[in-house]
Amino acid sequence: MGAAKDHWNRLRGQDPSSHSISRGGGLFLRRFLSAALQFSSAVLQIKRIYECPQPADGCRILVGRVWPRGVPKERAEVALWLKEIGPSTALRKWFGHDPKRWPEFQKRYRQELRDKRELTARIKQLENEHRVVTLVFSARDEERNQAVVWRDFLAKRPRKSERRRADKRERRRAHRNARG
Repeated sequence: MGAAKDHWNRLRGQDPSSHSISRGGGLFLRRFLSAALQFSSAVLQIKRIYECPQPADGCRILVGRVWPRGVPKERAEVALWLKEIGPSTALRKWFGHDPKRWPEFQKRYRQELRDKRELTARIKQLENEHRVVTLVFSARDEERNQAVVWRDFLAKRPRKSERRRADKRERRRAHRNARG
């Protein structure tokens, strides 16, 4: 029980003896909460590389083709640098962080991301392993950059079961159209 109290102290910053869970009550609640935490969904967040790394960042992944200026690799605390995830050089230069080109940049970059399924799978694997993944970027504009597109792209990807259902519906539709 000592480990559970220590865990409670770290999470809440409170004295656990004042709560019924730590006094032996709430066995169901303890089991329920531990199961809920175990199966909770992963967190995918974005952050500028120039901000100080925090333990809450989890696994930090740099999502740019070019290493950020003035940031030593030791200070960045990046677990993985996926250069291939960044937009192509031609797309990056075309965009030039012009806000007027942002909608078209998103569309073109999403198309590039669709062709990078193995990298999407790698990010999913890291989400499952670490539960918190931070996509790190170097752009000044925190609202219009490749990490934002990547985060939104990953958030909108359908689950495997949903893809199977969609494929099954598409096969049925095609079969019905073929029959008549």
